[in-house]
Amino acid sequence: MKTSLSTLLLSLALLAPAASLAQAAAAPTAGPAAAAPPVATPQVFPTKPVMRPDGRKWRIGYFESGDYSEYPRTLRVTVDGLQKLGWITVPAIPDGLNGRQMWEYLADNVRSDTLEFVRDAWWQPGNFDAAQRPAVRESIKQRLEGRKDIDLIIAMGTWAGQDMAGLGAPVPTIVASTSDAVGARITRSAQDSGLDNLHARVQPERYQRQVRLFHEIVPFKRLGLVYEDSPEGRTYSAVEAVEQVAREQGFKVLTCNAPSNGIAPEVATRNALECYARLAPQIDAAYVTVHRGVTPASIDTVAEILRQARVPSFSMLGSEEVKHGLLLSLAQADYSYVGLFYAETMARIFNGAKARELSQVWIDPAKIALNLQTARVIGFDPPVDILLAADEVYEAR
Repeated sequence: MKTSLSTLLLSLALLAPAASLAQAAAAPTAGPAAAAPPVATPQVFPTKPVMRPDGRKWRIGYFESGDYSEYPRTLRVTVDGLQKLGWITVPAIPDGLNGRQMWEYLADNVRSDTLEFVRDAWWQPGNFDAAQRPAVRESIKQRLEGRKDIDLIIAMGTWAGQDMAGLGAPVPTIVASTSDAVGARITRSAQDSGLDNLHARVQPERYQRQVRLFHEIVPFKRLGLVYEDSPEGRTYSAVEAVEQVAREQGFKVLTCNAPSNGIAPEVATRNALECYARLAPQIDAAYVTVHRGVTPASIDTVAEILRQARVPSFSMLGSEEVKHGLLLSLAQADYSYVGLFYAETMARIFNGAKARELSQVWIDPAKIALNLQTARVIGFDPPVDILLAADEVYEAR
Protein backbone atom coordinates (compact mmCIF):
# COMPACT_ATOMS: atom_id res chain seq x y z
CA MET A 1 0.00 0.00 0.00
CA LYS A 2 1.30 3.44 -0.88
CA THR A 3 2.12 5.61 2.13
CA SER A 4 0.69 9.13 2.11
CA LEU A 5 3.19 11.96 2.00
CA SER A 6 1.94 13.40 5.30
CA THR A 7 2.29 10.02 7.03
CA LEU A 8 5.80 9.55 5.62
CA LEU A 9 6.89 12.98 6.83
CA LEU A 10 5.44 12.34 10.28
CA SER A 11 7.20 9.00 10.57
CA LEU A 12 10.50 10.62 9.63
CA ALA A 13 10.04 13.28 12.29
CA LEU A 14 9.28 10.67 14.95
CA LEU A 15 12.50 8.82 14.09
CA ALA A 16 14.72 11.77 14.99
CA PRO A 17 15.92 11.65 18.60
CA ALA A 18 18.55 14.10 19.81
CA ALA A 19 22.10 12.84 19.34
CA SER A 20 22.85 12.85 23.05
CA LEU A 21 19.99 10.44 23.83
CA ALA A 22 21.62 7.66 21.82
CA GLN A 23 24.74 7.37 23.96
CA ALA A 24 23.74 5.24 26.94
CA ALA A 25 25.38 1.83 27.11
CA ALA A 26 23.28 -0.92 25.55
CA ALA A 27 20.94 -2.69 27.94
CA PRO A 28 21.22 -6.49 28.35
CA THR A 29 18.91 -8.47 26.09
CA ALA A 30 15.92 -9.81 28.00
CA GLY A 31 15.03 -13.52 27.85
CA PRO A 32 11.53 -15.05 27.54
CA ALA A 33 8.89 -12.88 29.18
CA ALA A 34 7.77 -15.49 31.73
CA ALA A 35 11.24 -16.11 33.13
CA ALA A 36 13.00 -12.79 32.48
CA PRO A 37 14.55 -11.04 35.50
CA PRO A 38 14.09 -7.27 35.86
CA VAL A 39 16.01 -5.50 33.08
CA ALA A 40 19.06 -3.69 34.43
CA THR A 41 19.22 0.04 33.95
CA PRO A 42 21.86 0.81 31.31
CA GLN A 43 24.94 2.54 32.67
CA VAL A 44 25.22 6.12 31.52
CA PHE A 45 28.77 7.39 31.14
CA PRO A 46 29.49 11.09 31.67
CA THR A 47 31.08 13.40 29.10
CA LYS A 48 33.02 15.57 31.56
CA PRO A 49 36.71 16.25 30.79
CA VAL A 50 39.02 13.85 32.66
CA MET A 51 42.72 13.01 32.55
CA ARG A 52 44.06 9.54 31.95
CA PRO A 53 44.22 7.43 35.15
CA ASP A 54 48.00 8.07 35.26
CA GLY A 55 47.43 11.83 35.15
CA ARG A 56 48.58 12.30 31.55
CA LYS A 57 46.63 13.64 28.58
CA TRP A 58 44.71 11.35 26.23
CA ARG A 59 46.54 11.16 22.88
CA ILE A 60 44.45 11.04 19.69
CA GLY A 61 45.51 9.90 16.22
CA TYR A 62 43.84 10.33 12.84
CA PHE A 63 43.51 7.86 9.95
CA GLU A 64 41.97 9.26 6.78
CA SER A 65 40.85 7.22 3.76
CA GLY A 66 41.97 9.88 1.26
CA ASP A 67 41.42 13.47 0.20
CA TYR A 68 37.68 14.11 0.30
CA SER A 69 35.93 17.34 1.27
CA GLU A 70 33.57 15.70 3.78
CA TYR A 71 36.44 14.43 5.93
CA PRO A 72 37.85 17.77 7.13
CA ARG A 73 34.29 19.03 7.42
CA THR A 74 33.42 16.15 9.76
CA LEU A 75 36.67 16.59 11.72
CA ARG A 76 35.90 20.29 12.15
CA VAL A 77 32.46 19.70 13.69
CA THR A 78 33.85 16.92 15.91
CA VAL A 79 36.38 19.42 17.25
CA ASP A 80 33.54 21.89 17.76
CA GLY A 81 31.71 19.21 19.74
CA LEU A 82 34.72 18.59 21.98
CA GLN A 83 34.97 22.32 22.57
CA LYS A 84 31.27 22.53 23.54
CA LEU A 85 31.81 19.71 26.03
CA GLY A 86 34.69 21.61 27.61
CA TRP A 87 37.54 19.31 26.60
CA ILE A 88 39.48 21.79 24.47
CA THR A 89 39.76 25.36 23.33
CA VAL A 90 40.93 26.12 19.81
CA PRO A 91 41.10 29.29 17.70
CA ALA A 92 38.90 29.52 14.62
CA ILE A 93 40.07 26.87 12.15
CA PRO A 94 40.97 28.44 8.77
CA ASP A 95 38.78 27.55 5.80
CA GLY A 96 40.04 25.46 2.90
CA LEU A 97 42.29 23.09 4.84
CA ASN A 98 42.57 19.47 3.76
CA GLY A 99 42.66 16.66 6.31
CA ARG A 100 46.38 16.71 6.97
CA GLN A 101 46.56 20.50 7.17
CA MET A 102 43.66 20.58 9.63
CA TRP A 103 45.24 17.86 11.76
CA GLU A 104 48.51 19.78 11.93
CA TYR A 105 46.64 22.97 12.81
CA LEU A 106 44.85 21.17 15.65
CA ALA A 107 48.07 19.61 16.93
CA ASP A 108 49.71 23.04 17.04
CA ASN A 109 46.80 25.15 18.31
CA VAL A 110 44.47 23.11 20.53
CA ARG A 111 44.76 23.96 24.20
CA SER A 112 43.61 21.33 26.69
CA ASP A 113 44.44 19.92 30.11
CA THR A 114 43.04 16.53 29.15
CA LEU A 115 43.78 15.57 25.54
CA GLU A 116 46.06 16.28 22.60
CA PHE A 117 46.02 15.76 18.86
CA VAL A 118 49.30 14.00 18.10
CA ARG A 119 50.93 15.69 15.11
CA ASP A 120 52.75 12.67 13.69
CA ALA A 121 49.87 10.25 14.37
CA TRP A 122 48.31 10.92 10.97
CA TRP A 123 47.89 8.31 8.26
CA GLN A 124 46.45 8.22 4.76
CA PRO A 125 46.89 5.75 1.85
CA GLY A 126 47.69 8.51 -0.62
CA ASN A 127 45.03 9.63 -3.06
CA PHE A 128 42.64 6.75 -2.27
CA ASP A 129 45.41 4.48 -3.49
CA ALA A 130 44.48 0.87 -2.76
CA ALA A 131 48.07 -0.23 -3.33
CA GLN A 132 49.19 1.81 -0.31
CA ARG A 133 46.63 0.43 2.13
CA PRO A 134 48.65 -2.61 3.34
CA ALA A 135 51.70 -0.45 4.16
CA VAL A 136 49.58 2.11 5.99
CA ARG A 137 47.84 -0.61 8.01
CA GLU A 138 51.22 -2.06 8.97
CA SER A 139 52.50 1.37 9.98
CA ILE A 140 49.49 1.92 12.24
CA LYS A 141 49.81 -1.56 13.73
CA GLN A 142 53.48 -1.03 14.55
CA ARG A 143 52.78 2.35 16.14
CA LEU A 144 49.91 1.09 18.28
CA GLU A 145 51.54 -2.18 19.34
CA GLY A 146 55.14 -0.97 19.51
CA ARG A 147 55.15 2.56 20.92
CA LYS A 148 51.72 2.26 22.60
CA ASP A 149 51.46 6.05 22.71
CA ILE A 150 48.03 6.55 21.08
CA ASP A 151 44.84 6.21 23.15
CA LEU A 152 42.19 6.67 20.45
CA ILE A 153 42.01 6.76 16.65
CA ILE A 154 39.56 8.77 14.57
CA ALA A 155 39.12 6.64 11.42
CA MET A 156 37.68 8.93 8.76
CA GLY A 157 35.91 7.24 5.87
CA THR A 158 35.09 3.71 4.76
CA TRP A 159 38.61 2.54 3.95
CA ALA A 160 39.98 3.77 7.28
CA GLY A 161 37.12 2.11 9.14
CA GLN A 162 37.59 -1.18 7.30
CA ASP A 163 41.33 -1.19 7.93
CA MET A 164 41.00 -0.43 11.65
CA ALA A 165 38.38 -3.16 11.96
CA GLY A 166 40.71 -5.50 10.07
CA LEU A 167 43.44 -4.75 12.63
CA GLY A 168 41.00 -5.65 15.38
CA ALA A 169 40.84 -2.03 16.63
CA PRO A 170 43.82 -2.30 19.02
CA VAL A 171 42.79 1.01 20.62
CA PRO A 172 39.37 2.70 20.83
CA THR A 173 38.40 3.69 17.30
CA ILE A 174 35.72 6.16 16.23
CA VAL A 175 34.74 5.47 12.60
CA ALA A 176 33.30 8.64 11.05
CA SER A 177 31.95 9.81 7.69
CA THR A 178 30.90 6.44 6.27
CA SER A 179 27.84 5.94 4.09
CA ASP A 180 27.05 2.43 5.36
CA ALA A 181 29.24 0.97 8.09
CA VAL A 182 27.25 -2.27 8.20
CA GLY A 183 27.21 -2.78 4.42
CA ALA A 184 30.95 -2.04 4.28
CA ARG A 185 31.50 -4.73 6.94
CA ILE A 186 33.11 -2.27 9.31
CA THR A 187 30.64 -3.06 12.07
CA ARG A 188 28.79 -6.33 12.63
CA SER A 189 25.36 -4.74 12.90
CA ALA A 190 23.65 -1.50 13.87
CA GLN A 191 23.42 -2.78 17.45
CA ASP A 192 26.87 -4.37 17.82
CA SER A 193 30.16 -3.25 16.34
CA GLY A 194 31.63 -6.71 16.94
CA LEU A 195 34.82 -5.34 18.55
CA ASP A 196 35.19 -3.90 22.04
CA ASN A 197 37.21 -0.93 20.80
CA LEU A 198 35.16 -0.11 17.70
CA HIS A 199 32.31 2.37 17.26
CA ALA A 200 30.75 3.48 13.97
CA ARG A 201 27.72 5.71 13.59
CA VAL A 202 24.90 3.77 11.92
CA GLN A 203 21.73 5.25 10.45
CA PRO A 204 19.33 2.37 9.72
CA GLU A 205 17.26 2.75 6.56
CA ARG A 206 18.57 6.28 6.04
CA TYR A 207 18.89 6.02 2.27
CA GLN A 208 15.76 3.94 1.83
CA ARG A 209 13.87 6.71 3.64
CA GLN A 210 15.37 9.33 1.37
CA VAL A 211 14.49 7.49 -1.84
CA ARG A 212 10.98 6.61 -0.66
CA LEU A 213 10.29 10.25 0.17
CA PHE A 214 11.73 11.40 -3.17
CA HIS A 215 9.53 8.92 -5.05
CA GLU A 216 6.48 10.02 -3.08
CA ILE A 217 7.11 13.65 -3.99
CA VAL A 218 8.21 12.98 -7.58
CA PRO A 219 6.65 9.71 -8.87
CA PHE A 220 9.47 8.95 -11.29
CA LYS A 221 9.76 5.86 -13.47
CA ARG A 222 13.50 6.06 -14.25
CA LEU A 223 15.92 7.11 -11.50
CA GLY A 224 19.49 8.05 -12.42
CA LEU A 225 22.38 6.92 -10.21
CA VAL A 226 26.06 7.77 -10.74
CA TYR A 227 28.69 5.80 -8.84
CA GLU A 228 31.96 3.94 -9.18
CA ASP A 229 31.12 0.30 -9.90
CA SER A 230 33.27 -1.18 -7.14
CA PRO A 231 32.40 -2.57 -3.70
CA GLU A 232 33.38 0.75 -2.11
CA GLY A 233 31.62 2.83 -4.75
CA ARG A 234 28.39 0.86 -4.36
CA THR A 235 28.58 1.37 -0.59
CA TYR A 236 29.20 5.13 -0.87
CA SER A 237 26.18 5.48 -3.14
CA ALA A 238 23.88 3.12 -1.21
CA VAL A 239 23.19 1.12 -4.36
CA GLU A 240 21.59 -1.80 -2.51
CA ALA A 241 19.23 0.56 -0.66
CA VAL A 242 18.19 2.24 -3.92
CA GLU A 243 17.64 -1.12 -5.62
CA GLN A 244 15.55 -2.30 -2.66
CA VAL A 245 13.21 0.68 -2.93
CA ALA A 246 13.09 0.32 -6.72
CA ARG A 247 11.77 -3.24 -6.30
CA GLU A 248 9.22 -2.05 -3.73
CA GLN A 249 7.98 0.93 -5.73
CA GLY A 250 8.34 -0.46 -9.24
CA PHE A 251 10.70 2.05 -10.85
CA LYS A 252 13.87 1.42 -12.88
CA VAL A 253 17.38 2.49 -11.89
CA LEU A 254 19.58 3.72 -14.74
CA THR A 255 23.25 3.78 -13.75
CA CYS A 256 26.53 5.18 -14.99
CA ASN A 257 29.96 4.01 -13.84
CA ALA A 258 32.18 6.97 -12.84
CA PRO A 259 35.59 5.73 -11.61
CA SER A 260 36.87 7.76 -8.66
CA ASN A 261 39.39 5.89 -6.48
CA GLY A 262 43.09 5.92 -7.19
CA ILE A 263 42.88 8.75 -9.71
CA ALA A 264 43.38 12.51 -9.60
CA PRO A 265 40.46 14.49 -8.12
CA GLU A 266 39.95 16.40 -11.36
CA VAL A 267 39.62 13.11 -13.27
CA ALA A 268 37.07 11.83 -10.75
CA THR A 269 35.13 15.07 -11.21
CA ARG A 270 35.23 14.80 -15.01
CA ASN A 271 33.98 11.21 -14.83
CA ALA A 272 31.07 12.20 -12.60
CA LEU A 273 30.05 15.18 -14.75
CA GLU A 274 30.20 13.11 -17.94
CA CYS A 275 27.97 10.48 -16.32
CA TYR A 276 25.35 13.00 -15.24
CA ALA A 277 25.36 14.54 -18.73
CA ARG A 278 24.99 11.08 -20.27
CA LEU A 279 22.13 10.03 -17.98
CA ALA A 280 20.19 13.30 -17.96
CA PRO A 281 18.29 12.78 -21.26
CA GLN A 282 17.31 9.22 -20.24
CA ILE A 283 15.92 9.74 -16.72
CA ASP A 284 13.06 11.57 -15.05
CA ALA A 285 14.79 11.95 -11.64
CA ALA A 286 18.33 11.78 -10.22
CA TYR A 287 19.58 10.68 -6.81
CA VAL A 288 22.86 12.55 -6.39
CA THR A 289 25.01 10.40 -4.14
CA VAL A 290 28.37 10.65 -2.42
CA HIS A 291 31.21 10.57 -4.96
CA ARG A 292 34.74 11.99 -4.97
CA GLY A 293 33.89 13.88 -8.14
CA VAL A 294 30.86 15.62 -6.60
CA THR A 295 32.47 18.34 -4.53
CA PRO A 296 31.67 21.88 -3.36
CA ALA A 297 33.47 23.04 -6.50
CA SER A 298 31.55 20.80 -8.91
CA ILE A 299 28.06 20.54 -7.42
CA ASP A 300 26.88 23.70 -9.22
CA THR A 301 27.75 22.06 -12.54
CA VAL A 302 25.96 18.84 -11.59
CA ALA A 303 22.89 20.86 -10.62
CA GLU A 304 22.98 22.85 -13.85
CA ILE A 305 23.23 19.69 -15.99
CA LEU A 306 20.13 18.31 -14.32
CA ARG A 307 18.24 21.62 -14.40
CA GLN A 308 18.88 22.08 -18.10
CA ALA A 309 17.45 18.60 -18.69
CA ARG A 310 14.47 19.48 -16.40
CA VAL A 311 15.31 16.53 -14.15
CA PRO A 312 14.25 16.69 -10.46
CA SER A 313 17.15 15.85 -8.14
CA PHE A 314 17.61 14.70 -4.56
CA SER A 315 20.87 15.09 -2.63
CA MET A 316 22.01 12.20 -0.49
CA LEU A 317 24.49 14.44 1.30
CA GLY A 318 22.28 17.25 2.51
CA SER A 319 20.90 20.73 2.22
CA GLU A 320 24.21 22.35 1.28
CA GLU A 321 23.85 20.77 -2.18
CA VAL A 322 20.26 22.01 -2.39
CA LYS A 323 21.60 25.49 -1.71
CA HIS A 324 23.80 24.98 -4.77
CA GLY A 325 20.96 24.01 -7.09
CA LEU A 326 19.72 20.48 -6.45
CA LEU A 327 15.97 20.32 -5.90
CA LEU A 328 15.50 18.47 -2.59
CA SER A 329 17.18 16.77 0.32
CA LEU A 330 16.37 15.12 3.60
CA ALA A 331 19.46 15.26 5.76
CA GLN A 332 20.94 17.18 8.64
CA ALA A 333 21.17 20.84 7.75
CA ASP A 334 23.52 21.44 10.65
CA TYR A 335 26.55 19.16 10.92
CA SER A 336 26.98 20.20 14.54
CA TYR A 337 24.60 17.39 15.50
CA VAL A 338 26.97 14.87 13.95
CA GLY A 339 30.06 16.43 15.51
CA LEU A 340 28.51 16.42 18.96
CA PHE A 341 27.60 12.73 18.55
CA TYR A 342 31.23 11.81 17.79
CA ALA A 343 32.54 14.10 20.54
CA GLU A 344 30.19 12.60 23.13
CA THR A 345 31.23 9.10 22.09
CA MET A 346 34.91 9.98 22.56
CA ALA A 347 34.21 11.67 25.91
CA ARG A 348 32.33 8.64 27.24
CA ILE A 349 35.15 6.33 26.19
CA PHE A 350 37.61 8.51 28.09
CA ASN A 351 35.22 8.29 31.05
CA GLY A 352 35.42 4.51 31.13
CA ALA A 353 33.01 3.19 28.51
CA LYS A 354 33.99 0.56 25.98
CA ALA A 355 33.33 1.74 22.45
CA ARG A 356 31.23 -1.36 21.85
CA GLU A 357 28.96 -0.52 24.82
CA LEU A 358 27.80 2.77 23.34
CA SER A 359 24.88 2.95 20.96
CA GLN A 360 25.86 3.37 17.32
CA VAL A 361 22.36 4.21 16.13
CA TRP A 362 21.74 7.82 15.25
CA ILE A 363 18.96 9.27 13.11
CA ASP A 364 19.26 12.60 11.32
CA PRO A 365 16.98 15.33 12.58
CA ALA A 366 14.15 15.31 10.02
CA LYS A 367 14.71 18.36 7.86
CA ILE A 368 13.58 19.06 4.32
CA ALA A 369 15.44 21.47 2.07
CA LEU A 370 13.90 22.77 -1.17
CA ASN A 371 15.31 24.96 -3.93
CA LEU A 372 12.39 26.98 -5.33
CA GLN A 373 14.37 28.44 -8.20
CA THR A 374 15.30 24.95 -9.39
CA ALA A 375 11.64 23.95 -9.05
CA ARG A 376 10.63 26.82 -11.32
CA VAL A 377 13.36 26.09 -13.88
CA ILE A 378 12.38 22.42 -14.25
CA GLY A 379 8.65 23.09 -14.07
CA PHE A 380 8.09 21.27 -10.79
CA ASP A 381 5.17 22.39 -8.60
CA PRO A 382 5.98 21.32 -5.00
CA PRO A 383 3.10 19.71 -3.07
CA VAL A 384 1.65 21.87 -0.32
CA ASP A 385 2.82 19.31 2.27
CA ILE A 386 6.41 19.86 1.19
CA LEU A 387 6.14 23.65 1.29
CA LEU A 388 4.72 23.43 4.80
CA ALA A 389 7.30 20.90 5.98
CA ALA A 390 10.37 22.54 4.41
CA ASP A 391 12.82 23.77 7.04
CA GLU A 392 15.06 25.44 4.48
CA VAL A 393 13.88 27.06 1.26
CA TYR A 394 16.43 28.47 -1.18
CA GLU A 395 15.92 30.91 -4.06
CA ALA A 396 19.52 31.24 -5.25
CA ARG A 397 21.52 29.38 -7.89
